[in-house]
Amino acid sequence: MRILVTNDDGIFHPGIEAMVNVLGHFGEVYVVSPDKERSAISHSITLRHPIKAIENKLFTTAIQSWMVNGTPADCVNMGGINVLMKEPPPDIVFSGINIGPNLGRDIFYSGTIAGAMEATLHNIPAVAVSLASFDSQYVNYEQVKILFYRLAEVIFQYTLPKEILLNVNLPYTSKELCRGVKVVDVDMQVQRYRYVGLNDPHGQIYYWLKDEYQQLDKLRENKDFSSLREGYITISPVELRASNKRKKEQLNRWFSHSVNRP
Repeated sequence: MRILVTNDDGIFHPGIEAMVNVLGHFGEVYVVSPDKERSAISHSITLRHPIKAIENKLFTTAIQSWMVNGTPADCVNMGGINVLMKEPPPDIVFSGINIGPNLGRDIFYSGTIAGAMEATLHNIPAVAVSLASFDSQYVNYEQVKILFYRLAEVIFQYTLPKEILLNVNLPYTSKELCRGVKVVDVDMQVQRYRYVGLNDPHGQIYYWLKDEYQQLDKLRENKDFSSLREGYITISPVELRASNKRKKEQLNRWFSHSVNRP
């Protein structure tokens, strides 16, 4: 089993080290990760300057590792599939462990999820993993690794579908207090972020995007936000669909009656 690991917090973040330590029990691990934090960069790729990949020994000597001055999508596409890893391509891609949960609409903004999504674009199974904690300085990663190991054991027992990535969120809790695993939909109705206006010393207003995750209430039951808060590991399958037959037929009826009329 050839396993590619990336993240959006940067190669020096302890979350990626924790992930590598766990996945080393299941296969041959390769790491291609940004050289610095690339959070909330979504699925962007590097077009306007060259990309440099520097091999390093940040992990064990048995693990090939590169840091890249690009995005998570760059790391998976260029590093893991087209250039750095020799044939064959990875059997599975893991992205994380991200600090801070990725829930609801975050799937469109997160660099962590974009790293996994890039693998899905290349028909490679992928898993994005995030942790419901916001300060890695105080995280007990040994505790986190126990939860992630139990999850990885199940993942490697089966063949994941290639057209779907798994968005996993771990509660920051012990194995004993974790309530189990829930497969849930992402809750697109939650407004997690809002812009807050502040005055600068010259009286001009500028805006800061504030994360109100801790203040959220009245969450819908059996969705990702509420289930994670209740102490469950949440797994949300995110499907990559380039086409929807029913919607195509509907749109064809709309436009064929208007645009194609003589």
